[in-house]
Amino acid sequence: MLRLLGPGVRLCDGWSRREILRIGGLGVLGSGLSLADLSGAEVPSVAPVLGDSTFGRAKSCILLFLMGGPPQHSTWDPKPDAPAEVRGEFGPISTKVPGLSICELMPRTATVADKICVLRAVSTRDNAHSSSGYYMLTGRPHQPMNFENANPGPPNDAPSLGAMLGRLRSTRGDLPPSITLPNRIVNTDGSVWPGQDAGFLGRSQDPWLLNARLSSAGYRIQEIDLPADIDLVRMERRKDLFDRLQHGFDALEHDPVARRMDERSVRAFDLLHSPRARQAFRLDHEPESSRNQYGMTPFGQGVLLARRLVERGVRLVQVNWYRGPDEPPANPCWDSHTNEASRLRDVLLPPTDRAFGALVTDLESRGLLDETLVVCMAEFGRSPRLDGNGGRGHWGSVFSVALRAEACAGARCSDRQTGSEPTLAKGKSVPKIWPRPSSTAWATRRRRSFAIRWGGHSRSVEGK
Repeated sequence: MLRLLGPGVRLCDGWSRREILRIGGLGVLGSGLSLADLSGAEVPSVAPVLGDSTFGRAKSCILLFLMGGPPQHSTWDPKPDAPAEVRGEFGPISTKVPGLSICELMPRTATVADKICVLRAVSTRDNAHSSSGYYMLTGRPHQPMNFENANPGPPNDAPSLGAMLGRLRSTRGDLPPSITLPNRIVNTDGSVWPGQDAGFLGRSQDPWLLNARLSSAGYRIQEIDLPADIDLVRMERRKDLFDRLQHGFDALEHDPVARRMDERSVRAFDLLHSPRARQAFRLDHEPESSRNQYGMTPFGQGVLLARRLVERGVRLVQVNWYRGPDEPPANPCWDSHTNEASRLRDVLLPPTDRAFGALVTDLESRGLLDETLVVCMAEFGRSPRLDGNGGRGHWGSVFSVALRAEACAGARCSDRQTGSEPTLAKGKSVPKIWPRPSSTAWATRRRRSFAIRWGGHSRSVEGK
C-alpha cells in the first residue's frame, strides 16, 4: 500500500469477514450492488425484499471495519429470549423500524435505523482473523481457510475492494480513488493481513494508506504538507528537474518497476501541488460542533475524515478500528476473548454508536446519503455462548453486517439467526451464502480471467 505514516494495528495471533462485500464494489451480501455499480455499470435486478433497484446512484462508499470481530448478540442481533450465557449482559432497544431491535448501547444508531438495513445471516465459515478478513476484504475465500497469521502473496493475492475500484475508475480531482485509514491491519506478531492491497493487479493500484492518530492534538499529515522551507515555486522547480530526469530513462519505458515509480511520483506531486486536495485532510477546519458530533476518538475522527474525503471526490474510504497503546494485548480492538461486557460498555460501543449515527445524519443533511454506500462490518462475529472468562471465541458461521443503501433503507434483509449456519429466510430470495461468480471479469496482468462480480449483469475490464 502507499504508506504515509506510522505503524499498523495488531490483533491476536491465536486460533483465537459473511458474505457482504463479495468482490467488486461491495457485492453487498448478494443484494446486487458491486464495485461495477459504483463505476457506472448497469444496475442488476435486486431481490424483492430490497425494493426497487437504485444502487446505481451510489457514487462513493464508506466502509467501517471493526476488526477483531464484534459480538452480533450485543450489537445488531440481540437475543433477549436466549439463556444468559447466550444473550449476554445487555438488552435490546426498539428502533424506528417496527420489529427491529438492536443493543441498548446503540441509542444513536436506533434513531437512524429507518435509513439502514441489517443483515443478520452473514457467513464466511472461517474463524481466523487473517483468512476470514481476506474473504471479507476481497470476496475470495483464503486458501486454506481457518489459517491465522496469513501473509499476502499467491495464491491469496486477490485485490482489495479499494484496489478494484481504483482499477475500474479514475480519480475525481487530485485525490486518489481509494484511501484506507488510520492504519493497516496486522496481527500481534506483525503479520499483515492479505487482501488489503492490489495483489496481482500491481502496486500502482494500491489504495492510499493514511497512518495517523486522528484524535491527537495538533493532528497533521506532514507528508501532504509542504515543509516550511519549501514553497510552491521551489516545488515546481523540483518537479521540473524530476521531469528532465525522467526523460533520461526512456529506455526503461516498458520496465514495470520504472513505470510504477513514475505513476506514484506523478500522483505524489499532484497531491502536494493541490491545496484543495490537502485541505480535504484538515480536520481542524471542521467546526468544533461537527467534530464533537462524531466524537473526539480515533474512530470518530476517522469516520468524520471519511465523510470529508468522499465529499471531495474519493470513491471509497475504509476506516479501520484504531488500536490504541493501552488496549489489552489478549483482546485488542473488538477481539473480546475476555471481559466482553466491560469492553463493550466502556471502550467499543459508545464511540462506534456515536460515529455511525453522526455519519448517517451528516450525510443526509448534506444531500449525500443516497449517493453514499455505508457499510459497517468485520471479519467475523463471536461464538454463541460466553466462556468462563466472560468473552466469546471467533465465529465465522453467522454474524451481522449493517449497511446504508437507498434501495434497502429500513429493510430487514435477513431474519433472526440462532447462531448456527445461515439459511434463506422463508419466502425471501436474498442469498445468505456468496453466489458463484458470473462472467463479469477482467484480464489480469498475466491475462488470467478474474471475476469481479458474483451474480448480476456482465462487465469486462481490460487489464493493463
